[in-house]
Amino acid sequence: MIRQKFITPALLTTGLALGAGTAMAEDLVVSNWDGYMAPDAIDAFNQETGHDAELVLHATNEEIMGKLIASKGKGYDVVFVSSPFAEVLHNLGLAEELDHSRLPNLDNLYDAATQLEHDTGNQFSVPYAWGTTGLCYRSDLTDAPQSWMALLQPSDELAGKTTMLATDRWLLAAGQLAKGYSVNETDPEKMAEVRDLLIEAKDTLLAYDDTTFYAKLVSGEAEMVHAWDGWCNYGIAENSDIKYVIPEEGSDLWVDTMVILKASENKDAAYDFVNYILGAETHRWAAENILYKVPNKAAMDGLDPSLIETFPNMGLSPDEMMQYEQLRDVGEAQRAYSRTVSEIKAAD
Repeated sequence: MIRQKFITPALLTTGLALGAGTAMAEDLVVSNWDGYMAPDAIDAFNQETGHDAELVLHATNEEIMGKLIASKGKGYDVVFVSSPFAEVLHNLGLAEELDHSRLPNLDNLYDAATQLEHDTGNQFSVPYAWGTTGLCYRSDLTDAPQSWMALLQPSDELAGKTTMLATDRWLLAAGQLAKGYSVNETDPEKMAEVRDLLIEAKDTLLAYDDTTFYAKLVSGEAEMVHAWDGWCNYGIAENSDIKYVIPEEGSDLWVDTMVILKASENKDAAYDFVNYILGAETHRWAAENILYKVPNKAAMDGLDPSLIETFPNMGLSPDEMMQYEQLRDVGEAQRAYSRTVSEIKAAD
């Protein structure tokens, strides 16, 4: 979710260079986004277990998927990918069917995290982080938006002061939700309506922006942006007038996962790593430091209440999140999605 959504600010200075790394370790190779787990997680894991794990970075889901498909998963052991991509790995026969007896820390997950539509029962993926997509806005400069149409058909005062996410699935989802359609809609007539709405919206935008939109809010260059909840929190951390809201038409439920590759030659170490990350203290780091909710009850129960007071979207309950529709693998329709996005961005 190209997916730049989960590139933390650190990637803007270091991730692109590091992300070119290739799998070299003799023991365990983990591929993840930069800054998406504790900086010392690999070293701590190695010291605790005696394994020799190496971290390599990918900038987007598409980048790592290209490598995995080309190599049939060889050279990698554990990969962090978003749920539609985990589903693709499963459908291609590249994801390990998980032996839950080797992952005792699965018990730390919320019940809801075992019932995700892309992988009910966590048969081939383990959720790492989850959240929503909505509108992030300057409450001192504009009224609280109620609908996705506040972004797509903004007032004259707001026009030119909004941004939208550029990544295919989230750009389209804003239009799909505004129209009352599924975020996995594939009907050509409905998708033509979504395309036309988003072409109309394009004329009112300051920019398409997947990485610096919250900074535009902080500076006042933008007053309302299409945002993932965790990234809105980066803005809130700098300016308390920034707020996050899920429009009345709803949100997608995004989920990032850990997948063990079937081709892994280090299965024991791979299981040990995933289980280590699911430890309450280890997993809590993600919530405390990247400001994303994690689907780990033991980790979330240990958060300082002040964190949720400062970042209210961190307090959204699993039951509330499960009301929203997950992005799913849409198969061959992904080509139509990509074509639609190209048409939107090429439109005058």
